[in-house]
Amino acid sequence: MTKEIIINSSSTQTRVAITEDGNLVDFFVDYPENRRMVGDIYLGKVARVLPGIRAAFIDIGMKHDAFLHFSDIGERTQQFQEMLGDDDSDVDDDDENPNDKATQTVKTQSEPAKEQFTVPKLSKGQDILIQIIKEPVNNKGVRVTSSISLPGRFCVLLPFDNKVGVSKRISDFKERRRLRYIARSILPKNYGLIIRTVARNQTEEALRDDLKNLMKAWAEIEETAKSETPPALVYQDLNTTSSVIRDLFSSDVSKVFIDSKKLYRQIKNYVQLVQPGAADKIENFRTSDSIFDSFKVEEQIKMLMGRKVPLPSGGYVIIEHTEAMVVIDVNSGRYAKSKEQEQNSLKTDLEASREIARQLRLRDIGGIIVVDFIDLEDERNRKKVYDELKREFRKDRAKVSILPMSDFGLIQITRQRIRQNIMQAMKEVCPYCLGTGLLTKHSHLVYDLEDLIRKLKRQTKERSLTIKCHSIVADKLTEGFPKTITKLRLKYFITLKVQADDTMQPDKFKFISRKTGKEIILEAS
Repeated sequence: MTKEIIINSSSTQTRVAITEDGNLVDFFVDYPENRRMVGDIYLGKVARVLPGIRAAFIDIGMKHDAFLHFSDIGERTQQFQEMLGDDDSDVDDDDENPNDKATQTVKTQSEPAKEQFTVPKLSKGQDILIQIIKEPVNNKGVRVTSSISLPGRFCVLLPFDNKVGVSKRISDFKERRRLRYIARSILPKNYGLIIRTVARNQTEEALRDDLKNLMKAWAEIEETAKSETPPALVYQDLNTTSSVIRDLFSSDVSKVFIDSKKLYRQIKNYVQLVQPGAADKIENFRTSDSIFDSFKVEEQIKMLMGRKVPLPSGGYVIIEHTEAMVVIDVNSGRYAKSKEQEQNSLKTDLEASREIARQLRLRDIGGIIVVDFIDLEDERNRKKVYDELKREFRKDRAKVSILPMSDFGLIQITRQRIRQNIMQAMKEVCPYCLGTGLLTKHSHLVYDLEDLIRKLKRQTKERSLTIKCHSIVADKLTEGFPKTITKLRLKYFITLKVQADDTMQPDKFKFISRKTGKEIILEAS
């Protein structure tokens, strides 16, 4: 399998695609106006403590206060408070940056066996050092933790902790033991360390250099936190592009192609510093066309924006976003003979299982997902679909939970949400349909217009009006024979002139008096 990282840089954004044998498996976008915040450390001030919902809200200077659940208040919080000069949470042996979408997150005391929460010693107005673990979604603020961790290339530093963990993805027992021994020998007192997957087969010197850089970064954070007045940003993690190189540029990546000289130099210098042996894999890709077109990635990205995703056998899946969850419908797409119905349905469901796992990962969809598969009569076939989903989700770095298929052919999935999904990040709500994807039919618009004219005749003495509406509606009112607007003039004995205004929503009208030139505001009936 050939795994490649392709980076496209423009004046407005940087896009990163990860492909396996030419197939897009991960996609990230770096926007200046939508800066990546996961991993940033803030000195905040406690705004509210709400024991009823087992959470506190922290003022960190954003539009919405940060949400700090009691389960995210780590055991080391008191040491952090003492570091700030104030009188008055647990890490899993995992490899990945506990603050990054592209990697695993820190586990806290939110496991079922540890659900006996006690109200922490937090009070309104108290200073607290916190780190963002989830970016804001819709009208929700960021989610934060008080268990600070600093990710590096080969390890993750845990201040005021004495634990040493090794990535679960390093399966070789001797290598795990070697790395654990190195970690304990280089780690200063009162610090913890997680050894990451990319540290496999690395030398003690490489790990020591990485730890040295992390310790230097932590010393700067300490100094800044003691001198700043909350709310204040005391540490900003790498941007999306740099974090992908840090976290996902592993030994199985054959090449990194970059179309920007400036970004190429930055990334190559970073890799030469942290892993000199891998610097030869970085290549400045020169082409007159877009780099994504050259690698046939652009067409795969466009598919991410659509509702419909085709399957190899001719079936397809429909992905719909709602306020509470994401709903996915699996369709066979073409007629199958009755005697082969079960096998055809199973084939389509298995293809859909693989594609759904890929799409959720690509689109970065989190929260609750409900999948409506094609009905299967055989219980063994239902289990095959469930097992296929579980197998595919093992490739996902986010935490995923799956329930077996119900009698109605539904499978419920929860996937860890760290940031906005790709649709929310790249698209805006349509100002005309307000996100519904639907516009009012012409007949209903005419009905609404008639109703407004009747009210206007009752409430005013105006008999000569200009109707301002969207150009689409204006065209409908003035087309055909006789025109709709002519019918309304004759029916209500009133002079009407239509004026197009594309700033208006298609289902709204404004009435302007032709005598005074002022807008007429109708009273609510």
